[in-house]
Amino acid sequence: MRERMNKTRAYRGKWARIHGLWAEWAAILFLTLKGIRILYHRYKTPLGEIDLIAHDKTTLIFVEVKFRSSGDDLAHVVGVPQQRRLINAAQYFARQCPSHYTVRFDVLLVKPWRFPVHIENAWYGK
Repeated sequence: MRERMNKTRAYRGKWARIHGLWAEWAAILFLTLKGIRILYHRYKTPLGEIDLIAHDKTTLIFVEVKFRSSGDDLAHVVGVPQQRRLINAAQYFARQCPSHYTVRFDVLLVKPWRFPVHIENAWYGK
């Protein structure tokens, strides 16, 4: 029984990674079509990973991409601990690559067979 549970967990983990990668590529396409230039995809720092780092004319945008197969609850897509992790990773990035851009944190919610939901300025970095 335990062996079967482990296989199921591994199976779910595999599909979660595949859906996550698909959602990130869909987000890249969507943002590019909106005129936002992607700088980094899956930028890794010692403090965490940032899904996408992009910029438009005057703003540096840190994007968290979420895949959801169902449900419309957007209020709790990115929790406070994950927000803190992303803020810390963004501060690390800013120390490594200083710039004169303003900073914004966005969330892009990707669902199958639907246009992505782009939440600009989802939270403020503190």
